[in-house]
Amino acid sequence: MRTLISAADLAALLVTGPTPRILDVRWKLGGPPGRGEFRRGHLPGAVYVDLDTELAGHGDAAEGRHPLPSSAQLQAAARGWGLNDGETVVVYDDLGNMSAARAWWLLRHAGVRDVRLLDGGLAAWRAADLPIVAGEEPVAAGSVTLSLGDLPVLDADAAAALAVDGVLLDARAAERYRGDIEPIDPRAGHIPGAVSAPTGGNLDASGRFLPAAELRARFEALGVRGRVAAGGADGAGDPGFDVGVYCGSGVTAAHEAVALTLAGFTPALYPGSWSQWSNLPWCPVATGEEPRAASTLSSRH
Repeated sequence: MRTLISAADLAALLVTGPTPRILDVRWKLGGPPGRGEFRRGHLPGAVYVDLDTELAGHGDAAEGRHPLPSSAQLQAAARGWGLNDGETVVVYDDLGNMSAARAWWLLRHAGVRDVRLLDGGLAAWRAADLPIVAGEEPVAAGSVTLSLGDLPVLDADAAAALAVDGVLLDARAAERYRGDIEPIDPRAGHIPGAVSAPTGGNLDASGRFLPAAELRARFEALGVRGRVAAGGADGAGDPGFDVGVYCGSGVTAAHEAVALTLAGFTPALYPGSWSQWSNLPWCPVATGEEPRAASTLSSRH
């Protein structure tokens, strides 16, 4: 299945059909919510998706800021977007697909086979001088059936082990990885053994994903080679994966998962990410440039 779709190809589909279900996933850490921007202008036929309430569950801090929703919660939300079984889904945002990737990953994880990211997002659509519509129209309820478990997922213990025995990528900005700053979570630094791989390195200057060969070269330079583990998180889907990835709360880690997929790798995602890890007092923390900084590790309890 294709992972990306260009603005030109999506525009052609809207004319010739079959018409995909288009989801607008505009979201930024700290807000404001993207619905206002959506109402001011969006792709024709698009439905707004609230990342905080529809693409995440709600738990305590020990689960992270954006834990995965249950299958039932995601299915109810997707039916509200009008999604039916067998439909192609196209997702986009106005942030280089940093938030839309969460919808891509979660729907793929839930069994939707054909989910594509609008490469370049809203900026690419506008640059092509394609139509934008305002307002918000009611959507007829869909009947899609969803069940999580198709993609590999890591918990905190699995992420810790992979950082030592395999490759675990940290998709956050380099300054957060080093522990220079931490704007939202209780501890600064990274999972010991994790390798810094900021998501910005996946995109070109226009906000489109780099070619597959360039992405593969990037990840190989970071140590990603081939399948290193087996036994996917929920015991479902493909049991093996090549590399793990995490970020602040599991959102931009999905963007890294897209890039790894384009590069030909099979990634496993740690949904709890740093927002969970830093709230678990027994989890050690490393700081600085290097993946392993033994002198800065806190002890496990």
